[in-house]
Amino acid sequence: MLIHREYTNAFPSTFIIYADRLEVKNANRPHSYGQLLPTDFEPFPKNPHIAQIFTQIGRSEELGTGIRKVYKYAKSYAGSANISFMEEDVFVTKVPLDNAFFETSRDGGGINERINDPVNATVNATVNATVNATLNATVSERQKRILIEVNLNKNITIAQLAEKLSVSRDTVLRDMKKLKRLNLIKRVGSDKLGNWDIID
Repeated sequence: MLIHREYTNAFPSTFIIYADRLEVKNANRPHSYGQLLPTDFEPFPKNPHIAQIFTQIGRSEELGTGIRKVYKYAKSYAGSANISFMEEDVFVTKVPLDNAFFETSRDGGGINERINDPVNATVNATVNATVNATLNATVSERQKRILIEVNLNKNITIAQLAEKLSVSRDTVLRDMKKLKRLNLIKRVGSDKLGNWDIID
């Protein structure tokens, strides 16, 4: 709205979500009149300097991609592709919202679940793979064993760990220091009365 607004026009910009549609109105300086379609419209920079600033800070993309992307994703996100981009003295955008699309489906999963679950699964798989690769590269087998022992007994002492691993207390202390530095483990409470906690 900031990039495309005609600043000599006092018409107030609005972005309103109704029960059945999303409607945006913006003061405009028309380059052409009528409905804009992704197949036959010619992008025209209304405020190129403002557009450049937003592009430089990563908040906008190249000129003309907005209308194409709304048409491309509207069916998936709003349930309808019956969109209106009307270029007049006031530029009006209308994106219908299909209420049936947002209702909970028979298996109990609504729009959020249908969109978020695949996204979350992909993100989690990527993050887990990265974390596992990082751990395998930076944490020794002995340090992994310490994490396992701490997970089994959060009150385990340095002496008990040294005995279980058949190493000196100093070795365990060095390993614990590294695990703390990697944000994998932390001490909760005092050294004498506290316990260890695995950081998720």
